[in-house]
Amino acid sequence: MKPLRKAVFPVAGLGTRFLPATKAVPKEMLTVVDKPVIQYVVDEAAEAGIEHFVFITGRGKGVIEDYFDIQFELEQTLKSRNKNAELTLLEDLLPTAGSASFTRQQEPLGLGHAVWCARDIVGPEPFALLLPDMIMHGEKGCLKGMVELYNKVGGNVVSVEECAPELAHKYGIVGMGEALGDGFRITEMVEKPAKGTAPSNYFINGRYILQPEIFDILSTQERGAGNEIQLTDGMLKLAGDQSFAAYPFDGRTFDCGAKDGFILANVFFAVQRDDIRPLIAEPLQQLLAALK
Repeated sequence: MKPLRKAVFPVAGLGTRFLPATKAVPKEMLTVVDKPVIQYVVDEAAEAGIEHFVFITGRGKGVIEDYFDIQFELEQTLKSRNKNAELTLLEDLLPTAGSASFTRQQEPLGLGHAVWCARDIVGPEPFALLLPDMIMHGEKGCLKGMVELYNKVGGNVVSVEECAPELAHKYGIVGMGEALGDGFRITEMVEKPAKGTAPSNYFINGRYILQPEIFDILSTQERGAGNEIQLTDGMLKLAGDQSFAAYPFDGRTFDCGAKDGFILANVFFAVQRDDIRPLIAEPLQQLLAALK
């Protein structure tokens, strides 16, 4: 079993739900408190031991590449003004030289196509896939827990969470098999099952560990829902030959691709900060009381 070293971040989406802001700013660069959304996801990957970060970008996303680079003028200004804390912060967030790669998805052909675009950079080894809209908070990072499970059982690992059974038709749902370490074997994957037919109430939440054979499948994958190349369709084919395990994530997940999830993420991560919580706790309570 090969170790997990690389992670793929599909960041080519247009972010139309956040227009007009995303006309000029990629949705992945919108800030939750004082860090871009993409930084939270990269931090999660780094915590899990990822060594190489692969970004699938698109037109207008050059600012993401600039963000993960040195900005000489800014750093010189901080040095001249003895802003050592700010300078250290920027240095700590910067990937080491050669550990970040960027490639283009020229057409918006779906998540499966975006993953396929990383094939030559990832090569013949397993990789993590993190959807950048989803930022997570828990005692243990989601991907770190997935890696621990992967190191025990191998194969492919998908992170899942529980939803209310009556809402299962809104998600990609997995079927539950026997226990595997801290997770369970996946018996089936169903995208948005009809009401009352879901095999469980565990939904896929945007974190994956996949074997490189998925690339060959995606290279010939026919377009599915939305006339796009769907990753789920590729995983279903891969499941015919390889095992899939589910890792139930115990924490909070915020969908920052939706306005409500983005706003809730800002509030949640702000109140986790000792320097911010005292400033906003009472005003938040007053705002909530005014809504009653």
